[in-house]
Amino acid sequence: MKIQFLSLYLLGSLVCYSQEDLTELDKRNGFKNIKMGMSIDSLEGTVFIKDIKEKGHFPAKSYDVVHEDYSSIGDVPVNKVSVKAYKGLIYEISVLTAHDTRLMRGLESTLGKPVYDVRDESYTWMGKNLTMKFRTAPKKQFELLYSSAVIKKMMVEDKHKKIGDIAQDF
Repeated sequence: MKIQFLSLYLLGSLVCYSQEDLTELDKRNGFKNIKMGMSIDSLEGTVFIKDIKEKGHFPAKSYDVVHEDYSSIGDVPVNKVSVKAYKGLIYEISVLTAHDTRLMRGLESTLGKPVYDVRDESYTWMGKNLTMKFRTAPKKQFELLYSSAVIKKMMVEDKHKKIGDIAQDF
């Protein structure tokens, strides 16, 4: 009985520890109700834009999301929300907003201090499963770009699997 209790306690501690290790960005896992890895079919307001090749190799689809739930972040108007999906799973979210400096202050208070990249003039927050970039966009806008490391890893694994299949076919 003591061994069962001890193993249950250790398992519970491990689960709590692993959840504490996640960043706020990982816990949120996307923008509002748009979550990384969710099926594109379950997202309301999607409008198919075009088929794309992510990094020239991976067949994906680009969508715009038109829904009133994504029309603002607090008082800041959202001009456009776009998503990309691989095998029907969302792996990238782009949010274009009005040029309002309160966004950066809000992001820092929620997600902590970002890393500034001089090369592409962007601020980056990194989690274990998710990366979010904040940068200026044309026409006096800001862009929030969320990227899923999990789905991108899946893309690379699928590519290696295809190469392995070709190698086995010789």
